[in-house]
Amino acid sequence: MSRNILDFSMNRCTSVEAIDTTRLKSECRLRDSFTDARVEIIVAMPDLTITGITGHFRHAWLKGCDTLGPGFDKLINVRVGPGMLKIIKGLVGEEPHLKELIYMVEECCHGVILTLTKKVLVKAPDDEAGKADFYANMVMESIRLYDRCAAFAKGTPLVEAYERRNP
Repeated sequence: MSRNILDFSMNRCTSVEAIDTTRLKSECRLRDSFTDARVEIIVAMPDLTITGITGHFRHAWLKGCDTLGPGFDKLINVRVGPGMLKIIKGLVGEEPHLKELIYMVEECCHGVILTLTKKVLVKAPDDEAGKADFYANMVMESIRLYDRCAAFAKGTPLVEAYERRNP
């Protein structure tokens, strides 16, 4: 059987776990037909300061990108919050070969935010109309939630009321 060069698969996953009561670990992994990459940040609670960052990026054609590099160390002591992409690009740079790693660091930060948002989600009312209003208001108050995870993706039930209000 000949190898079809158009075969391609991709899997990206972000997970967050508590290391202890004062630290969270957020990890983003990417594996596709050409790439094996991982970014991990350690965040101090409750101020959400990045205290550690590690990872690797291995690509079939891009050489010399095995580690994150010294530019990513500039993110140590940065507080996770609104505007992370702009902050990351400002500190690390915007070279094309860093694009995927920058996105993965941002995903780690969003994972931390969404993990802490989970506590708010359980306070939603039981009735459907109340839930719709609750989630719409939640997204309006924190727009960074919109389209950042499967639950708050465009067209999903949790954002229907928000999208009706903001076409």
